[in-house]
Amino acid sequence: MIDIDTARRSARDRLAARLGDWATQEPEAPALSVPLKPPSERAALADQGLTEAWVRSWRSLVLPAGARVDWETRSWRRIGRQDVPVRLRLDDAGAVAAFGGGVPRQEWRLLVARVARLRDALGASPELDAVIRRHRAGLVGWDDMRFAQVVAVSSWLASTSVRGLRPRQIPVRGVDTKWFAAHRAVVTDLHAAATGSRDLGLVEADRLMRLRILDPALAIGGLRDLAVPAVQLTAASMRPRLVFVIENLETVLALPDWPGAVAVHGSGYAVDAVAGLPWVTESRVVYWGDLDSHGFAILHRLRTHVPHAVTALMDEDTLLAHRDLWVAEPTPTRAELPTLTALERRALTRLRAEGDVRLEQERIPWSTALAGLKDADH
Repeated sequence: MIDIDTARRSARDRLAARLGDWATQEPEAPALSVPLKPPSERAALADQGLTEAWVRSWRSLVLPAGARVDWETRSWRRIGRQDVPVRLRLDDAGAVAAFGGGVPRQEWRLLVARVARLRDALGASPELDAVIRRHRAGLVGWDDMRFAQVVAVSSWLASTSVRGLRPRQIPVRGVDTKWFAAHRAVVTDLHAAATGSRDLGLVEADRLMRLRILDPALAIGGLRDLAVPAVQLTAASMRPRLVFVIENLETVLALPDWPGAVAVHGSGYAVDAVAGLPWVTESRVVYWGDLDSHGFAILHRLRTHVPHAVTALMDEDTLLAHRDLWVAEPTPTRAELPTLTALERRALTRLRAEGDVRLEQERIPWSTALAGLKDADH
């Protein structure tokens, strides 16, 4: 027998699981149907008092609008004809919320109100509903001030030409650069839903690229360790013979002087910016990343811009020689990587076959690392 408290928990659980969906689109009726599992005659006779109390509780229950209990008459040989509740039906999301109560009902009411406000500010659309579902947790978790700021910023960006402005210039009280960085994802999604474009029009902070000039003769004004906007490096007059693109910053900083060489911190999938430097594409390029699926994916991305890039220490022999230093790769990629060489594909196949392992480049002994980089410089 399902008692009322158990049925309420079922309603709360279903509402919590479907909050975003139901706030943007009413479910088909019934939104929730709960079988009440009435007892058999034998079970009723075993504890007739409990059965009678259970029936009375459902009969006396005051149900919210959109809720009803189905009853059936059972003809039992020893007890006779008895009306028993067999199913609770909650027609819509409002009925589920009202019956279930608790925190899910509070979140439901809050989200419904905020959905209405977003639709009023940005225009109702399937795209907006999808954004609401994706950011449901934030929409019910923010306090009123933060939600109001998100709406105000999104509305202003959708209705105002802001080309050339920076986030610091958004005229919404309490919104600064840190606020914008923390809420950029939801603001961008709301902007795309309202305008069809993910380009907010704001001027982005210039991405700094970290590099070390390993040959003193190539120093820029005597400077050899630099963090510079990529656009400025594009105009640099130096012409290195060799460019190391290395994912681990500590490795970049530890490299010794090297004739004709520059080392650039690859910063993961940001290698696109590295590949956009003319003096990189005109040099011999050696890439060294972690020996894992994402290391090879980053290599592939670099090669789409710099086809002549070669690798160091990203082969099967290096992988197997450091088996004791492997760790598991938490979220391996299965992307197709057609620019890999046969040796690189072999290493990728092997690390996958070993259980998606990873050999982080900083774990390779320094003497081995230097030897591998020197071998790649030929």
